[in-house]
Amino acid sequence: MAHTTKSKNKLLGRVRRIKGQAEALELALTQETECAAILQQISAIRGAVNGLMTEVLEGHLREHLGSDDASPQQRQENLEQVISVLRTYLK
Repeated sequence: MAHTTKSKNKLLGRVRRIKGQAEALELALTQETECAAILQQISAIRGAVNGLMTEVLEGHLREHLGSDDASPQQRQENLEQVISVLRTYLK
């Protein structure tokens, strides 16, 4: 998990922006904002979550699968873990 520790502040900044976007979406729905604006906000949240996922996934792949320190068995376990997460994420 060193990759998330190294990027902790950057990742937390992304999470906080997503939280703000979700709160803005809730407010827009409460105020019965126009559908196009609601759709745009949902799209922005999805893009932000995808960006966060990409950043954490890239760090994970580089650290756990790209490392020369990992045994073939450990690499295989890490690969299976990533595949499982991606299958869930892409549903």
